[in-house]
Amino acid sequence: MTPTTAPVHVGVDVAKATLQVHCQGKQTEIKNDPDDLAKLCEQLKAIAQSHVVCEATGGYERALVRALQKAQIPVSVINPAHARAAAHAQGKRAKTDRIDAAMLSDFGDRFEPEPTPETTDTQRQLNALIQWLKQLIDAQTVAKTQGEHNDNSFVAKQRRALLRHYQSQIKKVEAQLKALQTQDAALRQRMERLESIEGVGTRTSLLVLADMPELGQLKRHQAAALAGLAPWTRESGTMKGKCRIGGGRPRVRTALYMAAVSASRCNPVLSEFYKRLVAKGKPRKVALTAVMRKLLIYMNLSLKNLAAESAPAEITPKTDEKCCKN
Repeated sequence: MTPTTAPVHVGVDVAKATLQVHCQGKQTEIKNDPDDLAKLCEQLKAIAQSHVVCEATGGYERALVRALQKAQIPVSVINPAHARAAAHAQGKRAKTDRIDAAMLSDFGDRFEPEPTPETTDTQRQLNALIQWLKQLIDAQTVAKTQGEHNDNSFVAKQRRALLRHYQSQIKKVEAQLKALQTQDAALRQRMERLESIEGVGTRTSLLVLADMPELGQLKRHQAAALAGLAPWTRESGTMKGKCRIGGGRPRVRTALYMAAVSASRCNPVLSEFYKRLVAKGKPRKVALTAVMRKLLIYMNLSLKNLAAESAPAEITPKTDEKCCKN
C-alpha cells in the first residue's frame, strides 16, 4: 500500500492589519498585505499537504483566501462560533490572537473541514453589488420611516432630496446587475429558472444567489439548514419546548420572506399548503416559515435540474418535483 501523508493544518487568526500563523507548533505574525501573503504562500508550498484554517471575519480574510486559492493551497473558512465552541469544549476560555491561531490548527486536526470552494469573479461582483443594494434599500427605508412624523419644512425638503438620491443609486446598482447578467450566461439562466417560480422576483433571486451560491448543489435538509429554516428541537426530560428556527444565513431568510408572502397568495400549490396549515391551527408566522422552507427547497431543486439539463450525458437520480411546481 502507498503510504499517505496526513495534512498539516495551519491555523491563521485574521485581523485587519496582521495575521497570526500557527504551523507545526510554531507561531509567527505577518502583515495582512499582498507582499507578506505572497511570502506565506511560498512557505506553505514547501510543506507537504498544508491546509490552512481561518475564520470568517467580515471580509478581512478575503485577501488571504484568494492568495491561497491562487497558489492552490487548500483553505477552509469556518464559522467563528464553531471554533469558539471547540475551544470551550476543551476548557479553554482565554482568547488572544496566538491562542486563536493554535485553536484553529487544532480544529483542523480534529474535524478536518472541507476546503472552501473558490469564488468566481462573477460571484464576487454579484456579492458586492447585492451588499451595496441592500444597504441602500435599508437606508431608504429608514429615511422614509423617520420622515412620516417630520413637520420641519427644511428637514422635509432635505429628506426628499435624500430619498431621490437613494432611488437614483438603487437604479444605478440595478443597471449594473442587469449588465452582469448579460455578461454571464450561467447567472442569467439560473435567475430565469428561479423567476419562473410564482412568487419569486428578480430581486429575490439575486439576493438568494448572492448569499447562497451553493443552491442547486445541496440536499433538501442541507438547503434548509444553511438558510436557518430547519427547526431546532428543544427537549429535556419532561420538558418539551417549542421548535424554533435560527442560525444559518439570515439574509437568505430576509430575501425569502416577501417571496413567501407573495407565493402564499399567488402560487397555487404553496397557497393551498399555507391555508391548510392555518386551518390546522398553526400560527400564521409558523405557516409562512414553512412556506419559506418549501420555496427554498424547490428553488434548490430547480437549479439542480437546470444543472442536469446542461449535462445530459450524466445520469441523475429521480427527484420529487411536486413541491410547488407551477
